[in-house]
Amino acid sequence: MAETTKTAKLTIDGNSYDLAMYAPTDGPEVIDIRKLYAQAGVFTYDPGFTSTAACDSTITYIDGEAGVLLHRGYPIDQLAKQSHYLEVCYLLLYGELPSAAQLEEFETLVTRHTMIHEQMHNFFRGFRRDAHPMATMVGVVGAMSAFYHDSTDINDEHQREVASIRLIAKMPTIAAMAYKYSIGQPFVYPRNDLDYASNFLRMCFSVPAEEYEVNPILARAMDRIFTLHADHEQNASTSTVRLASSSGANPFACIAAGIACLWGPAHGGANQACLEMLREIGTPDRIPEFIERAKDKNDPFRLMGFGHRVYKNFDPRAKVMKESADEVLELLGIENNPTLQVAKELERVALEDPYFAEKKLYPNVDFYSGIILDAMGFPTSMFTPIFALARTVGWVSQWKEQLADPQLKIGRPRQLYLGAAARNYVDIETR
Repeated sequence: MAETTKTAKLTIDGNSYDLAMYAPTDGPEVIDIRKLYAQAGVFTYDPGFTSTAACDSTITYIDGEAGVLLHRGYPIDQLAKQSHYLEVCYLLLYGELPSAAQLEEFETLVTRHTMIHEQMHNFFRGFRRDAHPMATMVGVVGAMSAFYHDSTDINDEHQREVASIRLIAKMPTIAAMAYKYSIGQPFVYPRNDLDYASNFLRMCFSVPAEEYEVNPILARAMDRIFTLHADHEQNASTSTVRLASSSGANPFACIAAGIACLWGPAHGGANQACLEMLREIGTPDRIPEFIERAKDKNDPFRLMGFGHRVYKNFDPRAKVMKESADEVLELLGIENNPTLQVAKELERVALEDPYFAEKKLYPNVDFYSGIILDAMGFPTSMFTPIFALARTVGWVSQWKEQLADPQLKIGRPRQLYLGAAARNYVDIETR
């Protein structure tokens, strides 16, 4: 816990209470209200917990006003350009960048755990053929505790480590299998001679009838998508994982809870919503119509993929993602893809429009990631599963950090009760 820097004084009905304040490494100071109810008999009210620090963490820091995202102190743009996903996984898990030997050992460990238990194939086949891949992933990841009994004891440090590696290693296999099942194609096993992103692309797009060569530009773009989505501080799904973990739930149940939360359209479904909007626009000549609708306060239409709830300036992940989008579109071409034509023109028009510049509604990471995934051939139903795959290391890192926290308590938010006061039961004959 950070050291107390000063105190805040709260006065209620003439009584004063001194509340300790803590200074973070960066960001606003925090008022400690843990003893407020015991001392003053009141709770604080913060719907959405948008002004409440529920934990202390050393993993990720965001400054939304300045457009800053740091993982263990390293800027996200440096990591995305100079590093790769598994190295960022190591950084998030263990706090420091690995040496060459440590990275090689870690990559080998992850690679050797990419296969899933063979009996889990039967579990997949229990879903309807048209099940959404996210529904499948929630079920399969939650069921991992039924297949990997030797890594569910959260009080055993070794088991926590094994579970962490298993989740990071097997999530691409599970996501790819969910995709293959949804389109009626046979499952493709992982290969140990391929890197993390290439392996995932091969498991998604190869078929037994012919060889599949992974394009290195597409593999690099996929690796960047993974890296740019690896962690994002105490967002809804991460908070869900922490809340589930606070009860002592096993790691697979906690990550399944995170996946379920991520499925919400206000969280992980943003890039899917963006692509659906581009398809609704249809052709570049209709863009002015939708731009005007976005400016109209009386029109419920929102321009998806622009602006961000946290970043009030620009999304630091978007610039790197745009570079990847440009590389992928150049490789694949967009001449015959009307959706991507709309995306490129909408990006140009919005960046040049004073209204969007004034309100700082810049294209965000969801706008560009959706374009990339669509160009690669992924259906929109796979966008959120890929997000879940990438975010797994963030969830696992936060889970591990929480379990090591000596201040850990089961999560128990309070409420402002506005229901009926106490009253007596009335027999049905007299109601």
